Amino acid sequence: MASSKLSSGLIFLQLVLLVFVFNSANAQLKVGFYKYTCPKAEAVVKEVIDQVMKVAPSLSGPLLRMHFHDCFVRGCDASVLLNSSTGQAEKDSPPNLSLRGFQIIDRVKAALEKECPGVVSCADIIAIVARDVTVATMGPTWEVETGRRDGNVSRVSEPLTNLPPFFANISQLIAQFRAKNLNVKDLVVLSGGHTIGTSHCSSFNNRLYNFTGKGDTDPTLDSEYIPHLKKKCKAGDQTTLVEMDPGSVRTFDNSYYTLLTKRRGLFQSDASLLDNSQTKAYIKLQSATGGSTFFKDFGVSMIKMGRVEVLTGKSGEIRKVCSKVN
Repeated sequence: MASSKLSSGLIFLQLVLLVFVFNSANAQLKVGFYKYTCPKAEAVVKEVIDQVMKVAPSLSGPLLRMHFHDCFVRGCDASVLLNSSTGQAEKDSPPNLSLRGFQIIDRVKAALEKECPGVVSCADIIAIVARDVTVATMGPTWEVETGRRDGNVSRVSEPLTNLPPFFANISQLIAQFRAKNLNVKDLVVLSGGHTIGTSHCSSFNNRLYNFTGKGDTDPTLDSEYIPHLKKKCKAGDQTTLVEMDPGSVRTFDNSYYTLLTKRRGLFQSDASLLDNSQTKAYIKLQSATGGSTFFKDFGVSMIKMGRVEVLTGKSGEIRKVCSKVN
């Protein structure tokens, strides 16, 4: 009996410690983390991004996507930014080869190092930039929690197992989001980020030309949309870029959900959102109501995603240059 009580007590103590560790890590992530150490941090980021968006608005989608690609692999620790002389870093992995805008992150970092050297992490820069490019494309704003620190490990194999592939079915998507403490609503809301940006034909070419290996097309793709896509993407095309949300590629709006209701989502992962009652209901709601709650929901889900497996306190480091460890 005494042994049983001791065992129960140890288990309870372990649970308390786990909760403490989890909460202490997240407690250090807060709005206004740089209020005293670098009060102009977010203003500096916004100034650079506003300048970039005036001359290169097409980078809005890739810079938003960079935050997602960073957080889903090793957490939001800027590991996606690290270079490797041997081609073994995350950015060298196939899912990340289409990422663009690394030079913009470097530009922001340089401006912040001039303002307050060694203070603002690259991981926080990615998170703030994602918000600012969303605002710049007429999307929602939200208060970005900061206090992340930068990791010093980046492995080429990890994006392959952590990032949801463009051909994922709904079960795979839900499972991968749950693994990051994100729920089904977060999945369908964050997918709405596809309202801005482009994709290479290679990401959906099989839906047009060889869906089951028999030279056929994906039956879940609108048959009237297929000829339109085939004009842009020839079989085997690896380089051509296609708008994910035709007509409003540089405007953050709810039209992505309208496209899904018409079975015109570009990726299989987009189409699969119609295979779940909860995600389908959300798609129909946003399409029917002009995105009545989408902007608010997107901000909430982005904040949640920004908390995934973060390094805080004395963990990690504050990189001087985002592409390499100190």
